[in-house]
Amino acid sequence: MSKLRFVRHVRAGMAASIAALCLHAAQAQTPAVRPPMDPVVDQGIARVLAAPLMQRVLQAIKDDHERTLSDLKLLTEIPAPPFKEKLRAEAFLARVKALGLDARIDTEGNVIAVRKGAGRGPKLLVSAHLDTVFPEGTDVTLKVRDGKWFAPGISDDTRGLAVLLSWVKVLNDLGVQTVGDLMIVANVGEEELGDLRGIKAVFRDHTDIDGMVGLEPDPSGAITTGGVGSHRYEVTFKGPGGHSYVTFGQPSAIHAMARTVAKMADVRTPSSPKTTFTVGTVVGGTAVNAIAAEARIAIDIRSADMPSLLEAERQILAAVAAGVAEENQRWNSSAMTYTTRLIGDRPGGSTPTDSPVVQAAVRATTAFGRPMPRLMPNSSDANVPMSLGIPAVIVSNGGESGGWHTTGEWWDPASGWQDAQIGLTTVLALVGIKDVSEPLLRRRN
Repeated sequence: MSKLRFVRHVRAGMAASIAALCLHAAQAQTPAVRPPMDPVVDQGIARVLAAPLMQRVLQAIKDDHERTLSDLKLLTEIPAPPFKEKLRAEAFLARVKALGLDARIDTEGNVIAVRKGAGRGPKLLVSAHLDTVFPEGTDVTLKVRDGKWFAPGISDDTRGLAVLLSWVKVLNDLGVQTVGDLMIVANVGEEELGDLRGIKAVFRDHTDIDGMVGLEPDPSGAITTGGVGSHRYEVTFKGPGGHSYVTFGQPSAIHAMARTVAKMADVRTPSSPKTTFTVGTVVGGTAVNAIAAEARIAIDIRSADMPSLLEAERQILAAVAAGVAEENQRWNSSAMTYTTRLIGDRPGGSTPTDSPVVQAAVRATTAFGRPMPRLMPNSSDANVPMSLGIPAVIVSNGGESGGWHTTGEWWDPASGWQDAQIGLTTVLALVGIKDVSEPLLRRRN
């Protein structure tokens, strides 16, 4: 596409996308009213895309797509179960260093590199997570069928890691100097009971980060602008136990657990803001002919609205107390006890839709001829900066995919480079390109 045609293409969608954003505002869950697109963002994205240097960057991303497949295969076939991401982290570290960046692994296990800008600009974190949900021993060998790549974790989020490496290579090969700094992070602990420990450590140790763009699979084109908070509890019920016949009349840990779960099932939560809960696992007892001395359940409570989450949590914990009390009362006993342990605490939050981070991601998407993206809440690494008031979004890591969190997970390499182009356009518009554009992202200090 010629430069003139490209500029016309960028301008042509501006009025339509402004109207679409206003329409989406009325339909979105939070907040109910959204402002129109900031003209500064429109102009900034147009300026970046019209630059000859950016045209070379976009072409280089497309040209690098085939090479990224080797990175993706290499990293996918290195197991990275929760809390055991070290081998994959070391492989990613070696690749980043080979591409010319000074990088290290921090005390939490995150790979961190900073690509310095020209100075006086913002610092933007760009990230993808190292860990997968799959336990140790899972076969992560990549298999190709009908053009699709199958392997546990290939899309969530190993593809994001490969895109980060491609961005670094292209920017370095073309000598692109940003105004602000790019902090490139491959983090641990996003999945399951990792409890966002990696990204929590990043924001704890680096207080100068001004914004975040994370990469995750999302073939529907949605942009995550809200953080669904969650509290997870392990509840342990303990009683005297005993023989099912000889000591009948003692309270049972499993019976207390069952009463508790039944009471939880009757808890009512609001549909808006969406607030959910589930008893995800149950464990207990030793034999069919024994009164259970111990039982455990794990509970997940979620909401995009923290007050709603805390109210659901209050009712859930009250159900535990009531279930145990009822089991004791049934047998005229006080022997049944319980303990609760918080095993997961993901803070909630949101990035306002008038934030340059959101608007740049939206505008970059529509500038490439894509439909207006949905803005939605999710549970991701972006929860942490959002909870701190730092603007953050999660955008697509590129390529159609499916079967996430199953051993049948797949990714389609066809046209996967397109979302990588959109994401890098967002990133470069936010930090600015020397002699091309000023940063859209504001420094917080």
